[in-house]
Amino acid sequence: MSQTFMAQEIAEIPASVSACLTQNAGPLDALSTTLQKFDPQLVMTVARGSSDHAASYLKYACEILTGVPVASVGPSIASVYATQLRLPRTLSLSISQSGQSPDIVAMTRAAQAAGAITVALTNNPESDLALESGHCLPLHCGPERSVAATKSFVTSVVAGLALLAAWHRDQALSEALDALPDACAKALACDWTPLSERLVRAPALYVLGRGAGYAIASEIALKFKETSAIHAEAYSAAEVLHGPSALVEDGFPILGLICEDAARDGFATTARRLQAQGADVFVTADLTDLAALPVMAPLHPLIDPLLRVVSFYAFIEALARRRGLDPDTPRHLRKITETV
Repeated sequence: MSQTFMAQEIAEIPASVSACLTQNAGPLDALSTTLQKFDPQLVMTVARGSSDHAASYLKYACEILTGVPVASVGPSIASVYATQLRLPRTLSLSISQSGQSPDIVAMTRAAQAAGAITVALTNNPESDLALESGHCLPLHCGPERSVAATKSFVTSVVAGLALLAAWHRDQALSEALDALPDACAKALACDWTPLSERLVRAPALYVLGRGAGYAIASEIALKFKETSAIHAEAYSAAEVLHGPSALVEDGFPILGLICEDAARDGFATTARRLQAQGADVFVTADLTDLAALPVMAPLHPLIDPLLRVVSFYAFIEALARRRGLDPDTPRHLRKITETV
């Protein structure tokens, strides 16, 4: 079988991240000045699918870094219910690879009318979403032909993190972003074959995360479903013991996205408890009593979960083919989904 579009696009992630950062440097500088003067007291996100997982990632990053609360607002509030919003001192962040979904555009238009600063993260700077927004940060990742979003997801998160770093003038995060293209290249080489061996015939699994890692768990669970026909469910490691763990029995596979941050020790305790119930637990941390998957060395607490998904993308494309599926054309799906 020739190389899939998905594999090609995954291989382009390091270059796409570099382009996103370098080509948005000027717009980010101007936008950061605007935000520092405006001093937002609320950030709202507008997105669906993988883009909504990117928004969830940025929610954790923004709240941790700036202390400003972030809320996801359902696009149907504007597109279906035509509700007039009250958004004083609000930054509205809309994320869409295509920028073409009518409900995302409608919600962005409503936020603009309500007085919010509107920013679009999109791979199409000529789209309706970009044109309706007060500011646009193009993803600069080139065409994405595979139905499963990979490089556009990563660059959506990167553009949002770069915005936060510029707005909050966070030097450590800025420096970590500068090192990210090279780190992504190395993350692609991480070999998750042991997990592939376990899941080649598996019907289901849990994917666990904390903080921004929970957003990545949600993205990973989606990719398991759409590329490999595996019923994956994402849970916070803080929530899985509140009910979902009742389904965990001998041989049940679990992927724990443990990062080197403040949640590490508690997360590891949960993983060990699930292993004691009989689960086959794989973790992205060096824990001698659990099956450890190779990952990149820590770069920054707000970036490390993103490197986990880069490694995962290379893994899941190969797993889909191993299960006899074409990851470029998942069943019943298409690249652009337009919702109202």
